[in-house]
Amino acid sequence: MEPLAPLPERIRPTTLAEVVGQDALLGPGGVLTRLLDSGHLPSVVLWGPPGCGKTTIARLLASRLALRFVPFSAVLGGVPELRVALTEAAAARTFGQGTLLFVDELHRFNKGQQDALLPHVEAGTLILLGATTENPSFAVNRALLSRVRVFPLVALTPQALDTLIERAAGHPQGLPGVTVDAQARAALLALSAGDARRLLMMLEAAWAMTRPRSVDAQSVAAVASSPPADHDRAGENHYDVASAFIKSMRASDVQAALYYLARQLEGGEDPLFVARRVVIFASEDVGLADPQALVVASAALSAVERIGMPEAVYPLTQAVVYNATAPKSNSAKGYFAAAAAVRRHPGAQVPLFLRNAPTELMSGLGYGAGYQYDHDAPEHFAGQSCLPDELLGERFYQPGHFGHEKEILKRLEWWEARRKPRPPSPT
Repeated sequence: MEPLAPLPERIRPTTLAEVVGQDALLGPGGVLTRLLDSGHLPSVVLWGPPGCGKTTIARLLASRLALRFVPFSAVLGGVPELRVALTEAAAARTFGQGTLLFVDELHRFNKGQQDALLPHVEAGTLILLGATTENPSFAVNRALLSRVRVFPLVALTPQALDTLIERAAGHPQGLPGVTVDAQARAALLALSAGDARRLLMMLEAAWAMTRPRSVDAQSVAAVASSPPADHDRAGENHYDVASAFIKSMRASDVQAALYYLARQLEGGEDPLFVARRVVIFASEDVGLADPQALVVASAALSAVERIGMPEAVYPLTQAVVYNATAPKSNSAKGYFAAAAAVRRHPGAQVPLFLRNAPTELMSGLGYGAGYQYDHDAPEHFAGQSCLPDELLGERFYQPGHFGHEKEILKRLEWWEARRKPRPPSPT
């Protein structure tokens, strides 16, 4: 290994047994272990966070199976470069040499690039090994996805990262003799956020500052920045965090709701996206249990539009805390029950007494006949049922038993007890 290569390259594993943190794939009984023991490796997509070992595993699989390893960057290469690699793979196959085409950041391939791989993967001209940090269900087109096996990888645990620190100290091309005190070790594990490459780069930089002394917490702090928030505005993590945010408010877990709010905003999420989700939540999940929730959420959305970040965190926080701690009701789903009734009875007629009668003809046909103006009745309630005949007795809105809806429930029960039966409509 070139002496000036970064530490992660210098101590990169040379066998699959040296790979840490991916036991579900590479441990005894792991799925890749079993496939290798059988001598068969299908085309594969390795899906996992940065620094979890995707590139290392790809190289070692090629070595284990004596395949040509052809790295290809989905960022830098296009279809012409890809066709050259595919042609070379086909030529090598005629001489009995297999090829493992490693496509890094596969999710950046457009549909045309992915389609170019299809016949070669299907014919076995090469083994495709794609690496992606994005969910393949969204990032890889269905045709290619049906021809590969997807293996998820996980962020490295603190135990696995600690093993890498020890490996750096003992590896002849690592940092021979490096010692890391307990506080520095804890800081490295926390700041690396499961990313082996980040861990080793920080360790090497801290070692360069302190040698021959022990790496301490001060040297780690001097070379490290906080790890980026695990969030993005377009990929799977965007939807995962947004989902957790909404579900935390629904669970009335205000602490978790604030955490996921901060995780989105610190990760660069559009604050208007967050504010709109809170407005939706205020109606969908709080609703009439606390009608003020929608007022607060809408005011927060308006404030975010006017003031922007970073001050927008204040109205957003206020709205999130209010909605997370409000009584909950999902009675707004009554709309969907009403919509289903519309589909079941597409020709349901508006009762004649509810129709306007702007002409003499319409009045003669009975339009508006029998309508009672509720404000002229005692307690402003005439007791008329207004649904079409086919739907009389249907219940779309079901009030909850919390907050303001307790009062609504009382009023509904009072009205229903006094509602008059409606005579059949004239034919």
